[in-house]
Amino acid sequence: MQWRRHSAGLFFSCVFVVSYFTNKFVLSVLKFTYPTLFQGWQTLIGAVLLLLSVKLGWVEMSRITRSAALSWLPASLLFVGNIYAGSRALSRIDIPFFFTLQNSSHVVSFIILKVFHKEKKHRLKLISVCLMLLSAINLPHYDPQFDSRGYLWAVAHLLCVGGYRVFQAHYRPPNLSDLEQQCINYLFSVLLLGMAAHPTGDLTAALEFPSLQSHTFHGGCCASALLGFLLLLATDRLKSGLSLEHVGVWIFLSKVTAMSLSPFIFDMNVNTPSLLCVLLSHAGEALLVYSDRESQT
Repeated sequence: MQWRRHSAGLFFSCVFVVSYFTNKFVLSVLKFTYPTLFQGWQTLIGAVLLLLSVKLGWVEMSRITRSAALSWLPASLLFVGNIYAGSRALSRIDIPFFFTLQNSSHVVSFIILKVFHKEKKHRLKLISVCLMLLSAINLPHYDPQFDSRGYLWAVAHLLCVGGYRVFQAHYRPPNLSDLEQQCINYLFSVLLLGMAAHPTGDLTAALEFPSLQSHTFHGGCCASALLGFLLLLATDRLKSGLSLEHVGVWIFLSKVTAMSLSPFIFDMNVNTPSLLCVLLSHAGEALLVYSDRESQT
C-alpha cells in the first residue's frame, strides 16, 4: 500500500513537471501566445478523453444533474480565468517566478476566508501567508526581465486560483466529485474560449503564426493536451489515496523539482535578490503545508 502511494506521487510529479515544461515550450519558445485557442484546444481534448474514459469504464463518473452543473458555473468561470490568465503570464514569466507569484493565491484564499467566513487561522499559517505575500510584492522590483503585462496577468491568475480554491472548499455541491467538477470546467471552457477566439483576435492572428505547419508545434500542442488530461487523472488518483495534507506535500515537491530543472531547459536570467524571493516564497509554502498537517493532528 505504501509503495502504491509513493508510485502515485512520483507519477504525479513527473506528469506535473513535464506538463509545465511542455506548456512553457509552446508559449515561450514557439511563442504561440493565443490562449483562447491553446487553452480551448487543451480543454476540448481533456473533455473528449474524460468522457471517452467514462464510456470505456476506465474512470467512474455519475450523471451530472442540471442543478449541480448550474451551481458549479461560478467556479467554472474562475477556472477559465485561471487558465487564460495563467497562460498569458507563463508565456512572459520564468517558471520559478511564475510559481512564486502563484503562491500568493493562498493570500487571496486566506483573506476571503478571514473576511467572509471568520475562520480562525493557525499562527504558522499566518506567517506562511505573510512570507508568500512579501516575496510576491518584492519580486517585480528584482526580476531582471520584468514584464509588466506578464505580472498583471499573473495577478489575475492568482486571484482566480485563490477564489476557485475557496469555492471548491466551501460552496461545492455535495453530489459533485472532482472529476465531475472538472468535466463541467472543461465543457464550459470549450464553449467560452471558443466564443472568444474571434473577438479577441486570436483566431485571425493564429492563421499567420510562423510555425503553424511545423511538426514541432503540432507535437507540442498534442503533448500539452494529453499531459493536461494525465495530470487530471494523476491528481485524482493522488487525492483518492492520500490526505489533502500529503497531496500538498507532493504538489510542493513537484513545483520545487520543476523550478530546479527549468534553468537547464529554458533560458533564464536570475539574480540573487530574485532568487531569495523565490526561496522565501517556497519556504512559506512549505510552512503552509506543515501548518495544515499540524492543524489536523
